[in-house]
Amino acid sequence: MVDPKSKKYSSPSKSANNGFKEFLYNTKDGTVMGRTGSSWGKIILFYIIFYAGLASFFCLNFYIFYLTLNMDEPKFQLDESLIGTNPGLGFRPMPDPDRSPDSTLIWFRRNVPSDYLFWSKQLEVFVDETDTGKKDAGSVNLQACTLDNDKRATSITACQVKVDNLEYCNKNNAFGFSRGEPCILIKLNKIYGWVPEPYGFDERDRFSEAQLRDDLDKEIREKHMPVDLKYHILNETRGLDPNTKNFDSHRRMLLSTVWINCDGENVADTENIGQINYYPFRGIAGYYFPFLKQQGYQSPFILVELKNPMPGVVINVECKAFARNVKPDRLARLATTHFEILID
Repeated sequence: MVDPKSKKYSSPSKSANNGFKEFLYNTKDGTVMGRTGSSWGKIILFYIIFYAGLASFFCLNFYIFYLTLNMDEPKFQLDESLIGTNPGLGFRPMPDPDRSPDSTLIWFRRNVPSDYLFWSKQLEVFVDETDTGKKDAGSVNLQACTLDNDKRATSITACQVKVDNLEYCNKNNAFGFSRGEPCILIKLNKIYGWVPEPYGFDERDRFSEAQLRDDLDKEIREKHMPVDLKYHILNETRGLDPNTKNFDSHRRMLLSTVWINCDGENVADTENIGQINYYPFRGIAGYYFPFLKQQGYQSPFILVELKNPMPGVVINVECKAFARNVKPDRLARLATTHFEILID
């Protein structure tokens, strides 16, 4: 009889240790982690070829996709694009996005420089950058455009945005904020290739004052254009001298303006907002369009002066853009912008 106590048993932990060592390197079979040298060479070569193929396939797809892109213009434009043909409207200055990311309230105390300088400095930077951009781009890329000289934006050159005819709205008087008569910058968002359509021209592209009146009356009915803006456009058109050279071209350029109107959003706001002045003009001239990614292109803007707003009251202000192919839409935030102003 064999004494059971005489049998030798190995420790489980010791057996597991030996098994792991054999897995790492088996001296008997000459394998490393269960594979021979030739097996490891084959699998490494396989994965090198596999991932090289994947990388090549990705690069080929990327190259083919890149060939479909044009760095100078978007693939989808105007009605084919997500942006569409109805531009948005924006305003400056803006509240601090870190402290009030969703706020559109412009609130300041006119006798406290630390209050109003926060707002006026934003306008100063914006206007100075426009002026600096004009100097940096040089005469090759920018040209002086007016209603009288028949110059407008082309695929190569853009029109200079004038910053020396803003009258009361300038940095020397803190853009009116120090006196409680703030100037608000209004600008139109850029849409590649978009051009405003002029009022007053029929389907055969012939102008008549009767057509102009019909177009403006239609704007009043369908887009709620203010009546005073209608008469402003009529007066500006009649003010052109018909004896000037290229009169028809000047008239077309004037009527291609994107007209801007700002007013109180509600009846009470209209009563509290007071007189409103526009500099340098009550709209963004048509010669700034189209935007075609010209080198040195500057986004055109106007400054709206609130001459005597009621202090101590929150005033809701709404600005709208009007042109034949521009339709203000408050819900979609197209061709319109909204802000509140409170002056203490």
